[in-house]
Amino acid sequence: MKENNSKYIKMPILPLRDTVIFPYMVIPLFIGRKKSIKIIKTAIKKNKEILLVTQKKYSIEKPKIKDIFEIGTISSIIQFLKLPDGTVKILIEGKKRAKIIKLGNKTNKFIGKVKLISIQKIIKKNEIVFKRTIINQFEKYAEFNEKISKDIINLLHKINNINKLTDTIATYITSKLIDKQKILETIDIQKRIEYLMIMIESEIKLFKIENKIRSRIKKQMEKNQKEYYLNEQMKAIQKELGKDDKDLYEYSVLKKKVLQSNMPKNIEIELIKELKRFRLMPYMSSETTVVRSYIEWMIKVPWKKKTTIKKELSTALLILNNNHYGLETVKNRILEYLAVQNRMNKIKGPILCLVGPPGVGKTSLGKSIAQATGRKYTRMSLGGIKDESEIRGHRRTYIGSMPGKIIQKISNTGVKNPLFLLDEIDKMSYDTRSDASSALLEVLDPEQNFSFNDHYLEVNYDLSEVMFIATANSLNIPLPLLDRMEIIKLPGYTEEEKIKIYNSYLKPKQMKENALKKNEISITKKVIIQIIRYYTKEYGVRNLEKNISKIYRKIVKEILLNKKLKKVNINTRNLEKYLGIKKIISQKNNQKNGIGQVTGLAWTECGGELLKIQSACISGKGKLSFTGYLGKVMKESIQTAITVIRTLVKELNIPKNFYEKNDIHVHIPEGATPKDGPSAGISICTSITSSLTKNPVKSSLAMTGEITLNGSVTAIGGLREKILSAYQEKIKNIIIPKENKKDLKNIPKNILKKIKIYLVKNIKEVLKISLKNDPYKL
Repeated sequence: MKENNSKYIKMPILPLRDTVIFPYMVIPLFIGRKKSIKIIKTAIKKNKEILLVTQKKYSIEKPKIKDIFEIGTISSIIQFLKLPDGTVKILIEGKKRAKIIKLGNKTNKFIGKVKLISIQKIIKKNEIVFKRTIINQFEKYAEFNEKISKDIINLLHKINNINKLTDTIATYITSKLIDKQKILETIDIQKRIEYLMIMIESEIKLFKIENKIRSRIKKQMEKNQKEYYLNEQMKAIQKELGKDDKDLYEYSVLKKKVLQSNMPKNIEIELIKELKRFRLMPYMSSETTVVRSYIEWMIKVPWKKKTTIKKELSTALLILNNNHYGLETVKNRILEYLAVQNRMNKIKGPILCLVGPPGVGKTSLGKSIAQATGRKYTRMSLGGIKDESEIRGHRRTYIGSMPGKIIQKISNTGVKNPLFLLDEIDKMSYDTRSDASSALLEVLDPEQNFSFNDHYLEVNYDLSEVMFIATANSLNIPLPLLDRMEIIKLPGYTEEEKIKIYNSYLKPKQMKENALKKNEISITKKVIIQIIRYYTKEYGVRNLEKNISKIYRKIVKEILLNKKLKKVNINTRNLEKYLGIKKIISQKNNQKNGIGQVTGLAWTECGGELLKIQSACISGKGKLSFTGYLGKVMKESIQTAITVIRTLVKELNIPKNFYEKNDIHVHIPEGATPKDGPSAGISICTSITSSLTKNPVKSSLAMTGEITLNGSVTAIGGLREKILSAYQEKIKNIIIPKENKKDLKNIPKNILKKIKIYLVKNIKEVLKISLKNDPYKL
């Protein structure tokens, strides 16, 4: 590089991003940086000349001397135009090469001294040869680059100055910024031409490769598959650059995850085959989406990862006691279950199924067991599930197919040994086309679940280390499933137990959730009893908790609105202010003894209920009618009761042909509520007998039991719930079958002390106890 000996020239210096300006070059520039605009305005005020240099890195916002190249082009500003967005458009013309000698001070940082660079001349003969050679090479380049028109070629032929020719050609070459800067800095014309020809040759080779890629892809693509074309072009470029397909990012990431997932070797081999097939598929095709989704699910499934199981039974007992009040029988059975598993070091024995009314703590017991054993917890609600595919998954033959919910939930926990709660197993729907319970059978059967086959995964998955626990409100469960489970019944809570649960669990929990302090509220025991009796109708504590939360929320609002209010006292007088009028009206019959009016006891999924039964005997033609939305079993009980009474006509002093001369109507109120079950036989028989004999039934008494044709009273279920409902309604005398005597041990002792239980074997004993006057002495 040779420099002239002329004096230094002082002028503005403007750094440019991603652009190299050559002499003889006329080009518009858009300037956005405020400092750059200021430099341009300075140049316009002087002689409209400015040195344009290129930044070494595009991303630098405030370049320093080390961030720009030394050599640039002195250019003239032909046109200056302000744009609406605040930027400036200038039209410049390159003049001469120049070198930065020194930059200005801090205030005028980019006004510095530059020195012109003189260009060495060459022999005329060599100039002609170079000109012809470089133009011929550029014409070959123009054949590949569609952006270069014939007018440009014609223009090049008219240029006589070899320096101007090389600089003009350099502006039309699509090459890297560093290569263009090197041409600008190369003063020796012969070296500049050689380097320029190397650049052109390199660009021609790239165009040839690109054309080769295009011709290969063109055979594979359809006209409307632009995205597919771009993807194939990328693959072809990778091949031409000598890179293997495994370097493609997504493929390499998926393969790495497959190898790190610790899946069984046979499954890993099959998945690697799927990966190779995935690599060769069009990126945006629907089948690619299906295969990618399958691979990702197979990676997500926990094949070997486990959590460490806690084996301290004392810790488990402490957690169960802290989280749940009472339920001693249930807790002991759970501890026995865990003890056997700890000894066996594996899941052994039947699946536990917690059965009880809503709100008694079935789901929270599952969480407590997970906490006690150190397992991760996951829950699946089976309510409404009727399709086998929701358990086993869908076949992976279409977009959107997924594994079944069993595999999905386990995958979300990230371990293969979580505690899996199958909630509301009795709420599963049934369909003639697909039976979800059959699919669930394989999940719960320890003899089968070590090789559970999900339709989507298409490989066997071991469920034997998963601890399954089921919950249900009733035993309306398919027999094959029921056979594989051990039923643990969770009884409803008594009034006293609910009060203790409120003090120990609900009160501190709701105070914390509603940000209420202890000294801001006072609730008496009588208030809690009133909430239980008149605002909730349940055997759990879910609605009790909701009502407590409602009161606490209103108290918080009152305290915040009234700054002077420091404490709120809730008593029986102001309770309705917070909860409204009473929602539950006592079912107790407060009237006197009535003819044909009997209080029966029934069991529902929500616990026990009082069942009012009424009958009337009217002269007629022997018509038997019954109302009250009765089920088949209840209707049969009415017919059985008529037959039993016919066998006792002599003893009861009833006309033999009473069933022919009288119309008998049996009515059970609340007609819109379905009623069915084998426990109202003695209640119906007593009611009809009372109507026939005009002998009133004692109003202070309730009864439950079914009868046979010979008058025997048979055992019933749900005794605890029935007695608790009668006790809550302050009924102190209850008739039950003698066969149910063994079930009385499940009734709290404090309740048994306050009521009188009559154990009966036949209908004669029932009638003698329940009717006001002895029916056999009339």
